[in-house]
Amino acid sequence: MSDSSTLPPARLRPEAELARDALSAPVLARAARLARWAGPDTRVDAGGGLVDEQLPAAAEQLGLTGDDAAAYASEAWRIAVDTGLVEITDEEAGTVAAGEDLALLTGGSPQDVLGVWLTALEAVLADASVPDLDDLVDAMAEGGEVDLSSLDWDPDAESEFLDGVLGNLYLLTVGEDGPGDAPVPLPALAASVIVPSDMGEPSNEVLEQVSDAMMRLDDQFRLLEPVGIVEYQPVDEALMADADEEPAAPVDDTDVARYGMVRLTPLGLYGLRARLLDAGFEAPAVGDLADKGADALLDGTAPFPPAAAHAETELWLAGRSPLDAARELLAAARGSDTGAPLRRLRCQQALSLVGGEAEPALREVLDDAELGGLARVWLTEHGARDVPAPPQEMVFWLTIDTVAAQLAAEGNSEELRALVEGLARQHSGFFDTAWRVEHPAAPDVLEAMGRLHPDKKIAKEARKAAFKARSQQGG
Repeated sequence: MSDSSTLPPARLRPEAELARDALSAPVLARAARLARWAGPDTRVDAGGGLVDEQLPAAAEQLGLTGDDAAAYASEAWRIAVDTGLVEITDEEAGTVAAGEDLALLTGGSPQDVLGVWLTALEAVLADASVPDLDDLVDAMAEGGEVDLSSLDWDPDAESEFLDGVLGNLYLLTVGEDGPGDAPVPLPALAASVIVPSDMGEPSNEVLEQVSDAMMRLDDQFRLLEPVGIVEYQPVDEALMADADEEPAAPVDDTDVARYGMVRLTPLGLYGLRARLLDAGFEAPAVGDLADKGADALLDGTAPFPPAAAHAETELWLAGRSPLDAARELLAAARGSDTGAPLRRLRCQQALSLVGGEAEPALREVLDDAELGGLARVWLTEHGARDVPAPPQEMVFWLTIDTVAAQLAAEGNSEELRALVEGLARQHSGFFDTAWRVEHPAAPDVLEAMGRLHPDKKIAKEARKAAFKARSQQGG
């Protein structure tokens, strides 16, 4: 994934709703509870962690019991310090006080709350990239330092691996061809970062790498779930039993859910988008363009999938009268640059959502060479009377413009191939006229028609027409 690419737009929940989710996430809720519990007698060690003597009381405050209670309490305290909910007032004495950010959780804006949660998320993600604690203890050198080479662990590579997995989970969630809100099987997610896209049948070595990645992700998602970023169904422990051990229950290898299922939560979608933006990605959200001009709407939605463009346009139209919106859209659709055909296609799609009150705006552009064709289409579709027939030159100009827009939006799709075949079939002598059309995209459109049409004779006519059009335009 390139940081210069534009990702599909995310559909985010309202910030107030996301802030409530953040406050109820176990990681932040526990950290906040300990921050309120801490007092003048609370003491921390040189690293800012609670001293061992106070861990049982902290665990009791959190309602934690069992062998891991102290460890969970220690983790919650560290999150409280990392997020600014607790401040160390005297390092030598080890005293603490409530941090300024603690008040934000009750008196701040939703954005304030989400800002604290994002800091907690970063701390948990950093933890998720660290090897198992038992491995770290075993790798301790005599001097008390960790020998990373003995762990076969590269911190940067591990962090990059987890970021790649989360990036793919984000794409699957926001993409219109992905599962959306449905959970993703862990094997598929692991394979998405291990198996090369051009590989047919994965080799045994690659499958082993996928299996190893699944086990790493199983541990990591168990750590990430309490911060509220994902909902996770862990790998069935029966599947991880040693070959020499008899499983406690029959194992159904065909049940993909037993291999782990993960779903990005609405809060997780918000958090990953924030991280992508910080990393320099273009990660839009539906609604970003609602208060922008029509030019920003048409250009901004150009790379959007259809459903996302539709949703963004509906939000934009909601803040304007139909007549004003139509006039603004039509004005923004003009142009002879390479992006203009797709802008006009988006304009036409936006106008299809506008009611009959917009009719005066469409009639105003009937004689416009660039907009007259789409205006006639709109008026006819809305049952308007006395719509003048378009001159032939306008019909062919609109045809070239439409194909150019489809090329920009979809490339060489099956839908475009069908459109090309239909045009050549319905209009005898199409190419004899099309190359004369004074549209800057005419040479490229005719060349594409020659590439897409399955009939060799017609394809040759299209390529000859493209050559004539290019010569006419001095190319």
